[in-house]
Amino acid sequence: MSDYLYSAATNTFYPESMQNLYIAAGTWPTDIVVVDNAVYQEFAASDTPEGKYRIAGDDGLPAWADILPPTHSELVMKADSLKAELMEVAEAKIKLLERVVKLGMATDAETSTLEAWEKYSVLLMRVKPEDVPDIDWPEVPEDVA
Repeated sequence: MSDYLYSAATNTFYPESMQNLYIAAGTWPTDIVVVDNAVYQEFAASDTPEGKYRIAGDDGLPAWADILPPTHSELVMKADSLKAELMEVAEAKIKLLERVVKLGMATDAETSTLEAWEKYSVLLMRVKPEDVPDIDWPEVPEDVA
């Protein structure tokens, strides 16, 4: 009796000791194959090799496949998301510093910091995510206030 079984359809290992529970729940795969401990150790118990992910191989057993690099569209979406996050941070900083200036309570350092964050937000606004990977992200201002 093997300790582990594998389903290519679900790309999952199942402990044989829990087979009856899966059957009772109606979730026991029909393509189960017995795997030896070495297969389980390589594909389930050990770290995934860098740049790989587990797939069901043509032979019905687990195999490693290369992780494909992200598409340009995926990189654009990621850059757009990062831009939105950075804009949110910048606007929050600006809002607080504007209040200090409006109330006439700003130090010279706070006034300079406000100007730096405003310039940063303008430069960030001009970033075009579709230019990824050649985006020249503006440098985040250092808070001196």
